[in-house]
Amino acid sequence: MSGAAGAGAMIDPPVVPGVVHLHSERRANETADRLAELARAKGLTLFARFDFSRDAGEAGLALRPMIQLVFGNPRAGTPLLVANPAAGLALPLRALAWESSDGRSWLSYEAPEMLVERFHLPAALGVNIAGLRALCEAAVSAA
Repeated sequence: MSGAAGAGAMIDPPVVPGVVHLHSERRANETADRLAELARAKGLTLFARFDFSRDAGEAGLALRPMIQLVFGNPRAGTPLLVANPAAGLALPLRALAWESSDGRSWLSYEAPEMLVERFHLPAALGVNIAGLRALCEAAVSAA
């Protein structure tokens, strides 16, 4: 996507190696709310919620709805950081709820196995973040 902020005709999610895009029937904000609710119910800490579209609007720029949640559990994440401090660039875990130009909503996240691979973490530590997939799938489910 190039040009002015908010410009472009992207309809389908961009292909990014290791990034999973899940379609959501909810609006981006509602998808983010649902993910936050599910994360808290699983005992995860919601560290931050960044509303990029709101921030862009405050700067006088247009951006379709886009909210990033940053969440995790220090008991799960700390062993990954001990194994490779650079993993702190991807931890706590993140998910991005956003809307494409056709109004469809998506929830995107980096596949946990890609984080393990990218930071050369011991495979056994993958279980510490493997729940991200099910959490995001539950956030976009109809139930």
